Amino acid sequence: MQAAFYRATGPADLVLEVGELADPVPDRGEVLVRVGASGINPADVKRRAGWGGMTMMHDLVVPHSDGAGTIVGVGAGVPAERTGERVWLYNAQGGYGRAGRAMGTAAGLVSIPADQAVVLPDVLSFAAGACLGVPAVTAHRCIHADGPVRGQTVLVQGGAGAVGHFAVQIAFLGGAQLIATIGGPEGAAHAMAAGAVATVDHKAGDVVARVMDLTGGAGVDRIVEVDFAANMADDAHLLKPNGTIASYSSSSDPRPVLSYYDFASKGLNLRFIQGFCLPADAHAAAVAFIASHAADLIVSLGATYPLVEIATAHRRVEAGGIGNIVLI
Repeated sequence: MQAAFYRATGPADLVLEVGELADPVPDRGEVLVRVGASGINPADVKRRAGWGGMTMMHDLVVPHSDGAGTIVGVGAGVPAERTGERVWLYNAQGGYGRAGRAMGTAAGLVSIPADQAVVLPDVLSFAAGACLGVPAVTAHRCIHADGPVRGQTVLVQGGAGAVGHFAVQIAFLGGAQLIATIGGPEGAAHAMAAGAVATVDHKAGDVVARVMDLTGGAGVDRIVEVDFAANMADDAHLLKPNGTIASYSSSSDPRPVLSYYDFASKGLNLRFIQGFCLPADAHAAAVAFIASHAADLIVSLGATYPLVEIATAHRRVEAGGIGNIVLI
């Protein structure tokens, strides 16, 4: 099979290769999937780059945890009837920061535990399905980890990003009022189309003053946080007493220093969300939500690339921008 892989961490153009690897064989409890699309998440490019001192998981790594395709074979213990299913894939590499599996979805075929290959609703293409495993599931956990949001005001920091865009939609479908921070007019339109009632450009003014004005001075009930270190001071001001931050990243500073009483004096709650490490019931709830709302979800594709252009695709993820980046 054709696959993309790297043998050392480093810049995309220097370490990523495309070539032939042996076809995988599904082990007991696994399915063999012909990959139609492979989704690229920030975690994938960080692993490849060696971000934060990450080292190689194996001598050779086929990257990416998310994907979609068709089951073309099954291992022992898996019903033969699953052959032919259209599926979306999650956590193909086994987790973030752990030893993990060497073989991800940036390949013609991938063998994966059967429960990590989920039936893809007919209304979603393979490219859309490849955007579900990390972005949509993480967003669902951010919104629903602390109970229903109906009638609440939710601030999504980074509402035009991959996770943030899904978070806006999921909270909107749950009956919340949505405010999203964005980084320009294109991001504002993107978040508003997903269900935000208002947006705040974090590059253009005082986020705290604007959000407080939008809420009549009341603040917000919950915050979905894309960069805890960068925004924690604003978050502490903006949350109502006993409000909650659901933070899924802190890339600007992975070791933020917390001002304890800014949070404790208001009884605020801080929840850490890791899409690769969700409770089984939380992941099942996200899968069920996606299945029931597939026709309602806007899956934003920023760009698609052929497998041979994986280095360009990785650079696109690193550069940022609107929409998910997918290999076809």
